[in-house]
Amino acid sequence: MLSRLMQCCASLPRDSRDTLFLLLVIAWVLLPQTPHLPLWCSSLAGAVLVWRGQLALQSRALPGRWWLLGLLALTIAATLFTHKTLLGREAGVTLLVVLLTLKTLELRARRDAFVVFFLGFFCMLSNFFHSQSLLTAASMLIGLLGLLTVLVNAHMPIGKPPLLHAARTAGWMALLGTPVMVVLFLLFPRLAPLWGMPSDANTARSGLSEKMQVGTIARLALDDSVAMRIKFEGSPPAQKDLYFRGPVLSDFDGREWRPAQPDFSSPYTLKPNLTVTGLPVNYEVTMEASNKPWLLLLEAAPISPTLVGYKAMMQPDLQWLVNRPVSELLRFKAQSYTAFSHGPVQSAVGLREFVDLPPGFNPRTVSEAANIRRDPRFANASNQVLAELVMDRLRTGGYTYTLEPGLYGPNTADDFWYERREGFCEHIASSFVILLRALNVPARLVTGYQGGEQNPVDGFWVVRQSDAHAWAEVWYEGRGWTRVDPTSAVAPGRTGASQRLAAPQGLIGQALSTISPTFTPQFRAIWDAVNNSWSQWVLNYTQGRQLNLLKDIGFKSPGWEDLSYVLIGIVVFVSAVGGAWTLWEQTQHDPWLRLLGKARKRLAKAGIQSSATTTPRQLAGLLPAQSDPASQALHNWLLQLEALRYADAPRTGQAHPAFKQLQRQFKTLSWPA
Repeated sequence: MLSRLMQCCASLPRDSRDTLFLLLVIAWVLLPQTPHLPLWCSSLAGAVLVWRGQLALQSRALPGRWWLLGLLALTIAATLFTHKTLLGREAGVTLLVVLLTLKTLELRARRDAFVVFFLGFFCMLSNFFHSQSLLTAASMLIGLLGLLTVLVNAHMPIGKPPLLHAARTAGWMALLGTPVMVVLFLLFPRLAPLWGMPSDANTARSGLSEKMQVGTIARLALDDSVAMRIKFEGSPPAQKDLYFRGPVLSDFDGREWRPAQPDFSSPYTLKPNLTVTGLPVNYEVTMEASNKPWLLLLEAAPISPTLVGYKAMMQPDLQWLVNRPVSELLRFKAQSYTAFSHGPVQSAVGLREFVDLPPGFNPRTVSEAANIRRDPRFANASNQVLAELVMDRLRTGGYTYTLEPGLYGPNTADDFWYERREGFCEHIASSFVILLRALNVPARLVTGYQGGEQNPVDGFWVVRQSDAHAWAEVWYEGRGWTRVDPTSAVAPGRTGASQRLAAPQGLIGQALSTISPTFTPQFRAIWDAVNNSWSQWVLNYTQGRQLNLLKDIGFKSPGWEDLSYVLIGIVVFVSAVGGAWTLWEQTQHDPWLRLLGKARKRLAKAGIQSSATTTPRQLAGLLPAQSDPASQALHNWLLQLEALRYADAPRTGQAHPAFKQLQRQFKTLSWPA
């Protein structure tokens, strides 16, 4: 079937063949964009590319300008309706895709083709707005080679040159440009990581939220994407101690938990009063972009992590916030202590807000709390005793842990305690805190990530969105705020190493797991390690790493000026070497003989053998007798080459215009196959 397709393409006119290849490359470049484009835009782009392909196959005329203007007006209106603006990243990418696909309906001249080529390059770059992963980079490298192939092929106007020849030339061009790219990447001064730009304010990203309704984290549990990677210095803490603190939620309206807004001017606002003990845990975090202004640090971090481009501040509830949303890959070092205490140790007025409950919600839970308080055994019980009482109920009351508990009603705590008796961490933690507050015990919710898994290939701990978790903090007299994880009473393995959450596998993953149960986790570990290396050494190659590179080559205190000097020095050195090589080559070799030798090699590949004494005219006589324009052009080129050599005034100098023209023609000729 593939051979038939190749034969069919080979029999097409050159314009049709080249157009089909260009459309294929454009489709490859646009394919990764489709999940991020409006449905109408993806559908329109696909329809236009298919339509243009049919026109090329059938050699039919292109649509008129009024068709194009009408489509353009409709798409601009649709873009404005979808994005509410024509400016900004999302609207700009949508318009770029529309312009690229519509321009393919206007390929009447080489100038139009060049516009399509360069719009294709812009669309290729726009894929990195959504993902800078290694897979995206690899697919766009293929797209780059495809666009370069089409561009090279457009400069071969004579005959019907094979696309493979243009692809080899494009690959050689990319290979020659690689050293320049590497030098610029390593030494060109930068202010940010390789790819960083502000995100649109209305762009949503998967991850934790600053508010929580029952069901929020359950949706995150089905997301297997990476939230952050961690490299511990020395032995890592036990997995049960890996709590990465995010938003702390204490305001509850009956439906939704939200963080409290601290009033720093109020004398009743609680202070952190963080006290740490034991040995510190030093680690390095590579956090994926979240478009949120918080840092996910291991509990508890008393000092600010080392950040570039951000300012961090610890809130009274121990959450660390930065001065702007994290819209790009962020790498920093931090220090935490797994043994700590915080908050007031004696009863304070500010603790009253952590027992508030909205009236009218969860009446059965509130009623049971009143009954417990009337029981003489618990009338004067401490907060710790009451919290342990509720934990015992979770352990022995037949409650189960599930990701699919069904839809909860408005009284979520009543549903959990008395009806469903099953839920995810957010159902358990929220119901736990509501019951404690009804018992007049100060309590609040903490969200973040718990656990993770160590990659055996590179040693990094990978924390995924599926590790999102919610737990409780309860205030104890004499101890302050104390972490209590009610999920551990229902499913102890969730906060240990025995039961980690995993997103459901697709059909391919299930099939591979059936054939080899160890293949999928091994392949995932290898891929994670490779992708992490890409993130660490390419995406996160910052100014600090540039300066460290200069230190390694001998600079004591490198700065911007040193980077510029090294870069200029390399450019001057390479230019001098290139110039010297060119001069040496011109003095040591006859350019005419060198060009004739290249022609002999090309003909030898086609089975036309010759010797070193064969003249261009004799080579022309060895060509097969064909009347097509390509063979005639090659025949005439060989005769012109001989005429330049044996004219009264030879014109075979490297810089002679006539000889340079023959050199250019050599690259565009169609040689016998």
